[in-house]
Amino acid sequence: MNNKKFTILDFKRKKENGEKITLLTAYDYPMAKIIDDAGIDAVMVGDSVGMVALGYDSTVGVTMEEMIHHAKAVRRGVSRAFLLGDMPFMSYQVSDEDAVRNAGRFMKEAGCNAVKIEGGREVLSRAVAIMNAGIPVLGHLGLTPQSVSKLGGYRVQAKDAASADRLAEDAMSLEKAGCFAVVLECVPEEVARKITDMLEIPTIGIGAGRYCDGQALVTYDMVGYFDRFVPKFVKKYADIGNDIRKAAMAFKQETDKGDFPDKSHTY
Repeated sequence: MNNKKFTILDFKRKKENGEKITLLTAYDYPMAKIIDDAGIDAVMVGDSVGMVALGYDSTVGVTMEEMIHHAKAVRRGVSRAFLLGDMPFMSYQVSDEDAVRNAGRFMKEAGCNAVKIEGGREVLSRAVAIMNAGIPVLGHLGLTPQSVSKLGGYRVQAKDAASADRLAEDAMSLEKAGCFAVVLECVPEEVARKITDMLEIPTIGIGAGRYCDGQALVTYDMVGYFDRFVPKFVKKYADIGNDIRKAAMAFKQETDKGDFPDKSHTY
């Protein structure tokens, strides 16, 4: 595995060379270290922490304090991958000043390399303000979970020509503003392909088909650690949740019967 630090320049380089970008989420030190050791290019402290780790019904309730807390832990586990902080709901929507202040916290307090914000033309001034402060920004279009109420639920976006054109225009606007890459979530494969071909910056797909410049997944979904809601696009590469459940049941049974601890586990 290449131990060279993945930098912001590597996103563009990978697109130009036809190499795929990999992105996974992490919320704590052990998971971050495992992902980093595996050679994943970028690790995101996603606001998905609210649903998969904190038990919220959506990502909307996640606070900046919670995000900074988890980002600090992840930073300790990441030494090679590019670290992204996901700006939570209402941390950037109110004003450019709020956006810069909160993005700065991800950089200064948690040691992130960049931040992600959701939305297109409606958040363009926020993205520009953050970048003008010297903080790189990853865009996020398509299904934007913080706006799920406005979108009518977790559903595929840009399914008709008009909305697909609008999505493409938003992607171009984010590129022109200076975003170094853009996430495309839950959009038809051909729409994502068109946008990927249009842009000079890379696209990172999550439920956006085969033709994006990179792929992202929520790690807890990918390893079967969270099963309350699993999107169609998730491929489970492991079943850790079931393994943990079996281990806990075996521990209880052995303890109940007096089989644990035995002599080999006693001082």
